[in-house]
Amino acid sequence: MQCHRHYSFIPIQASPAFIKGSRLLPLTLLLLCSNSAHSRGSRLVPSRQLCEVTKELCLSPAMRLYGILFCALWSAACAENSDDYELMYVNLDNEIDNGLHPTEESTPCDCRPEHSEWDKLFIMLENSQMREGMLLQATDDILRGELRRLRAELGRLAGSLARPCVPAALAEARLAPALDELLQASRDTGRRLARLEGAEAQRPGEAGRALDAVLEELRQTRADLRAVQGWAARRWLPAGCETAILFPMRSKKIFGSVHPATPMKLESFSACIWVKATDVLNKTILFSYGTKRNPYEMQLYLSDQSVVSVVGGEENRLVADTEISLGRWTHLCSTWKSERGLLSTWVNGELVATTAGMATGHVIPEGGILQIGQEKNGCCVGGGFDETLAFSGRLTGFNIWDRVLSNEEIREIGGAESCHIRGNVVGWGVTEIQPHGGAQYIS
Repeated sequence: MQCHRHYSFIPIQASPAFIKGSRLLPLTLLLLCSNSAHSRGSRLVPSRQLCEVTKELCLSPAMRLYGILFCALWSAACAENSDDYELMYVNLDNEIDNGLHPTEESTPCDCRPEHSEWDKLFIMLENSQMREGMLLQATDDILRGELRRLRAELGRLAGSLARPCVPAALAEARLAPALDELLQASRDTGRRLARLEGAEAQRPGEAGRALDAVLEELRQTRADLRAVQGWAARRWLPAGCETAILFPMRSKKIFGSVHPATPMKLESFSACIWVKATDVLNKTILFSYGTKRNPYEMQLYLSDQSVVSVVGGEENRLVADTEISLGRWTHLCSTWKSERGLLSTWVNGELVATTAGMATGHVIPEGGILQIGQEKNGCCVGGGFDETLAFSGRLTGFNIWDRVLSNEEIREIGGAESCHIRGNVVGWGVTEIQPHGGAQYIS
């Protein structure tokens, strides 16, 4: 901002003599003093005529005194006004030049060019590939950790087996928790492997090949766990059963008597049992039901290389040519229906033999004796037990239903954690079963 001073000048055309003798003298002195007072800011130079007048005036003594007095008074007045004006002018300049000018904060702007649709698409693809890589890496880390943990468990289990033998009860107490944990880990690993195999089928190319090593390790771990499960199945109770009956030896005094709460009058039945035999002869009885008239109403027994089911008499028997592994738990089922005489035998959830016309229209009567591990042949004429027919080993999960179970039900009963499924005629853990002659419950 600039300040402008405006001056009005009166042109002086008169001569110096005229100025001296006229009343223009005060005005001339006034102009002279005014110009002297403001010469710094206005840059005005007094005219030549005015300078000459001033010289002549200053030569006259009378006028000199008068002029000096007048100029002094006038200069003082002008100086006072000039100081006020200059002070105001300086203050105004200071306010303008040195004041704080309001400033507006500029809003930062993103001057980068906006991405095109193709750029956005490529960025999305890159992000998805990065997330996929991170997911694969996390999956690989988790699975490798699981494999290391399972291998450590297997190593500890193998080390415990390599130690000198300890009492059976103590060994079972130590190994049972480890086996339960391994079985649970096997199920979890199986589910993860199934998901990974499904993902491999859907994920072609490089991502699928990246999982091959992990899948191979999981398959090897699954095989190891199956071996451990097989080892455990030969030594502990199957299907989650908590108890079994031990027949320590073959003896005519060792058996178990079963006392069902429901009458045994049956037109159809399904009988299932878990067996781990120590030895098998020509005829080793698993269970038998008979009356005074017919001691062979229902029977299931083992032969050298077969499983035999009997209903309504020895003439109605079905031989299933299958060998039972000694010292290993095996699940056996026998089903029969009077309407067509259809008799079937199942081993470990698989149908191994079936035939029709067995005791068609027959009804199994009530009032007989149901036993496990032995048969009471010739009960009405003084007959007793035969030592060669006795069972030696362990039995558990003995159940009888008054109907024919479906294929799915039989497979479920023979599966893992199935011991809670009980029959409505005889239910393991519910129906009273009394051991005799040295047979005893174990857990």
